[in-house]
Amino acid sequence: MKGNQKILSSVKEKPHFSEGNFVLYHSDCLKILEQLPDNSIHMIFADPPYNLSNDGFTVHAGRRVSVNKGEWDVSRGLKKDFEFHFNWIKACKRVLKPNGTIWISGTYHSIHECGFALQVAGFHILNDITWYKPNASPNLSGRYFTASHETLIWARKDKKAKHLFNYKLMKMGDWPSDFLKKPGKQMRSVWAINTPQVWEKKFKKHPTQKPFELLRRVVLASTKKGDIVLDPFTGSSTTGLAAIKFGCKFVGVDTKKKYLDLSKKRFNDLNKNK
Repeated sequence: MKGNQKILSSVKEKPHFSEGNFVLYHSDCLKILEQLPDNSIHMIFADPPYNLSNDGFTVHAGRRVSVNKGEWDVSRGLKKDFEFHFNWIKACKRVLKPNGTIWISGTYHSIHECGFALQVAGFHILNDITWYKPNASPNLSGRYFTASHETLIWARKDKKAKHLFNYKLMKMGDWPSDFLKKPGKQMRSVWAINTPQVWEKKFKKHPTQKPFELLRRVVLASTKKGDIVLDPFTGSSTTGLAAIKFGCKFVGVDTKKKYLDLSKKRFNDLNKNK
């Protein structure tokens, strides 16, 4: 079987969209994960709900806007939020290959719960990455430090396994947009990457959309061509675009059809501009 079809033949749900090595499912990620074979995925990138929709305000494009993203981003309380993260993380562990790795992105609203859940589930944490946003929005209240970063946790399934890390590419590669990365020097755990560019929002955007440059680095750091990449909260599928761009296969899952439709537009645009 070609592309992702071999591992996806066990999934009962019909894909929302499927073309070549790019497959999207309109479903709860747990329903899709429970149908995937054991040890079938090379790398997972997850950007789960941050649970920060609390009727507060932030700044976007110079205007005051609500922080509310949707009902999917509302906290259900500490215990239920942790259970939610633990359940999807545990499900991800089963489908990862023994030497597979997972990346999780978040703010303080969620990332510490995810980090604890990873350890409870038996993952081995490799790094925590600070994604510094040089163009972050200002703080309106003047009562807090301006939030200008997110945290990514990188972990492997099996502590004893040898995970893939493209060290030489990270050290010697061309990263011109990151003023913190010095040519020929080891890549450090603080990455300066701007929020999504104008071209990334041509079909509108997901409220927590990640920049292509961030996912480019994640994919290039921890996969090789032909690997299968999964995103259980795919949103507008920046993960998928980076995976396909650099020769991987991609499976994305999301509960919101409008974001999967956005993913489809972005994928078709990527193919058109190859």
